[in-house]
Amino acid sequence: MSSAEADYHELCAYTLTRGDAAFVHQHVVDAWAAQHATASSKPIGVFFALMGLYLHVEHGWTGKAVQRAHMQLAKRPEPWPVGPLPVTRGALTATDVMAAPPGPARDAAISRWAASVWEAFSGSREVIDALLRRRGVL
Repeated sequence: MSSAEADYHELCAYTLTRGDAAFVHQHVVDAWAAQHATASSKPIGVFFALMGLYLHVEHGWTGKAVQRAHMQLAKRPEPWPVGPLPVTRGALTATDVMAAPPGPARDAAISRWAASVWEAFSGSREVIDALLRRRGVL
């Protein structure tokens, strides 16, 4: 296991044990999934990660609200549009997030990481926005 992957797992353990109402763990999962997507990744996984990042970064949604949107969309599957994967996937990583002290500083680092990854994928904004509006999420 790489050190980045170990940091991701440690971050997951941290966010899952917090029990916070906002469910910041969702942003960790979405940032990691998008940042580490490959051509063989399932389109639903990549799309849902990008959707979560978009809703959090551009609309200020909590992880809990993003999770509800995932459940709503999963009820009626369809082809999930995923464009080409960018070469660079954001300047921040799970390792950067783990360097922040636990609590509000680490939560802020999670949001900065999510924004960094979303920026790399922001070319997908129109497609994601259109699908979410068509499906009644936005």
